[in-house]
Amino acid sequence: MHDRFELFTSTIAAISRNLHKIEATEMERYGLKGPYAVFLLSIQSSPEGITASRLCETCEKDKAAVSRILAEMEAAGLIRRSGPAYRTVINLTERGKEAAQYVSKRATLAVEIAGKGLTDGTRAVFYESLGMISANLQAMATEGLPRELSEKQQREATK
Repeated sequence: MHDRFELFTSTIAAISRNLHKIEATEMERYGLKGPYAVFLLSIQSSPEGITASRLCETCEKDKAAVSRILAEMEAAGLIRRSGPAYRTVINLTERGKEAAQYVSKRATLAVEIAGKGLTDGTRAVFYESLGMISANLQAMATEGLPRELSEKQQREATK
C-alpha cells in the first residue's frame, strides 16, 4: 500500500512538473507565465465574455491571483474589460485570440503526444479512472480523511 502511495504521488508530481515546464516554454512567446495558458483557454471558451469571478471557478484560483493575472494579461494586450468592476465582462483582444488559438493548438498536440501508444479504450478507462480519483480526493479534502477503512474498503484498497 505504501509503495502505491509513493508511485501515485511521485507520478502525479512528475506530470504536474512537466506540464508546468511545457506551459512556461509555450507562454514565453507572449511574455506570460505558463499558468496563464488555462486563462486564455477559459476566456476563449466564452465568446460572449467571462467575469473574473467565473474565472476564479474555472481556473481554480483565488480572487487576488485572478486580478493579478488579468492585470498582466491586459497590460500584454491580450484581454479587454468592459469596465473596472470585478464582475465586468472580460474578452480576448485580437492578439488574445491569436494567443488562445496558439495555446489551443499546442495543447492539442501535447495531449496527442502524451497519449501516444494508448488505444481509445485504454484512454477512456484512464480518464474515467482519473475522474474518480479526482472526485475521491476532492471529497477527502472537503470532508477529511476517514479515521479507518471498513473491512470491505480495506479489501478493495489492497486489490
